[in-house]
Amino acid sequence: MITSIFNKSKSINFIIVLFITVLAFLAARTNLITEPVTPAFVFKQITVFGICVLTILVFNFIITKNSLTQTNNYEILLFSLFLLAIVQTTSHTNILISNLFVLLGLRRIISLRSQKNIKNKLFDAALFIAMASLFYFWAILFFIVFLFSLIFYSDNNIRHWIIPFIGVVSVFSISVGVSVIVYDDFFGIFTSPRSVSYDFSPYNSTKYLVAITMLLSFGIWSSIFYMQSIKKKKKDLRASFKIVIVTAILAFVLISLAPNKNGSEFLFLFAPLAIIITNYIEIVEDKWFKEVFLALLILTPFLVLML
Repeated sequence: MITSIFNKSKSINFIIVLFITVLAFLAARTNLITEPVTPAFVFKQITVFGICVLTILVFNFIITKNSLTQTNNYEILLFSLFLLAIVQTTSHTNILISNLFVLLGLRRIISLRSQKNIKNKLFDAALFIAMASLFYFWAILFFIVFLFSLIFYSDNNIRHWIIPFIGVVSVFSISVGVSVIVYDDFFGIFTSPRSVSYDFSPYNSTKYLVAITMLLSFGIWSSIFYMQSIKKKKKDLRASFKIVIVTAILAFVLISLAPNKNGSEFLFLFAPLAIIITNYIEIVEDKWFKEVFLALLILTPFLVLML
């Protein structure tokens, strides 16, 4: 029953996803926000919610444009459910913006499979990743995706290996210039923490433990089958699927290094993980197992919400 609803791309699916996103957004404000409700506060929250919705739309566009899943809406359903499981991911504006830039960068990297306008795509992607790191420093880890993408596409053109670095230097140079003008300091604009923390005690609560267990257990299980299925994909799509798994690994590293472990850092993991789990759901042949698998993914975030 559940699978029949999201098995095809339908307008009702987006309404359901929007409802879950609104629920996650409101739940976060109820538990986390202590500011007085003013017009400025309301405007800020509407803007932040707009970024959440835009992120889902960009994610859906990447999936559809690059055939990373079949014609269904499991991936955006999972993304919204992950937001509900860890509602803190909707509350930190800098991380929301950073993650949006990472997705825009990944969109350009994955589109390299067409082998058209390679230089422009590499430069654009580098700009997006560099801009993401301005809002959240450790997003710079996703620069590693460039190296793997060029390896996956067997690109031996030395210029293509240099272009991403030029993109990062360009953003850095412009940022320093703006910082000098606005703050009268070379590095005043770089406010994102660059430290590392291995203190995982903030996750030591029932809500976090249940949510993280769901993400890891379903993610690792699905990843095993996901990697096995890559060789069955069309040859021109294999690199794209490999890039997704690399992105997921880097997101996990980012979570491990995050200086302030408040739950919002998990946002970087949601997109690649949703793709991986969706691909697993698509290959499951047992209808009842698929229903139970998806039902658990749906019920767990609501359980976390009630804890």
